[in-house]
Amino acid sequence: MKKKLLGFSLLVGLTVLAACGKDDVNDGSDVEVLPLNVELTVPEKAEVGETVKMEAFVTYGDEKVDDADQVKYEIWEEGKKDDSVMIESVNEKNGVYSAETTFEHDGLYTIQVHVDAKQLHSMPLKEVIIGHGSHANAEHDDDHGEENGEHEHGHTDGFVLHFMKPENAVTTEPTQLVTHLQMEGQPFEHAAVRYEVSSEVLGDKHEWIDAEESVAGEYTAAATFDKAGSYTVKVHVKDDHDLHEHEEYTFDVK
Repeated sequence: MKKKLLGFSLLVGLTVLAACGKDDVNDGSDVEVLPLNVELTVPEKAEVGETVKMEAFVTYGDEKVDDADQVKYEIWEEGKKDDSVMIESVNEKNGVYSAETTFEHDGLYTIQVHVDAKQLHSMPLKEVIIGHGSHANAEHDDDHGEENGEHEHGHTDGFVLHFMKPENAVTTEPTQLVTHLQMEGQPFEHAAVRYEVSSEVLGDKHEWIDAEESVAGEYTAAATFDKAGSYTVKVHVKDDHDLHEHEEYTFDVK
């Protein structure tokens, strides 16, 4: 009798373990990756010295995202991307992240929000005319109407490239080079991304570094600089459909 009870107990235990294992497999296979949507709201025009409010409404599928890892606003004047400034956002809850800024003189400015959430990255942008704008703005409206807001990031419609300029690069220590790519507001995956590094301290030598796609639309590589100085990084992007984009950035190594 004891042997029968022992055998029955073992059978029940194995059945329970098998069921648990099956449930674990199903849980992993049923995970659905949803799109990270960011709706950026900024005024089309504002006056010099006027407070400009920026809002980003962040959703993951139908869910309002209140726990984004990071939401920052990047602002630059037309033709001065290297002089951009970053502004931290305030979490207003219900998926809304806001910030405020003012502008000191007339011009055409780009406002881009960088959102990291759910292991995804999104970076929509819009333009705002301050005061009377600029002469370049008039030419932009006449010749590039359909490229509004994205002409500085590439010539392919819907393509956006953002290089995370290193802020604390020092000699002999690895520096992470990170680029985010999007196409039509979604992560641009499976691209071939290379960093071309040059500097006066390197002479005529150009170093080429292949990047890896760590997460969807994010391409990273590590670079070590032996000498201090000002460096230029040109980001080259290609895909299997004749896309070829490149943008150039400068930063200092101490």
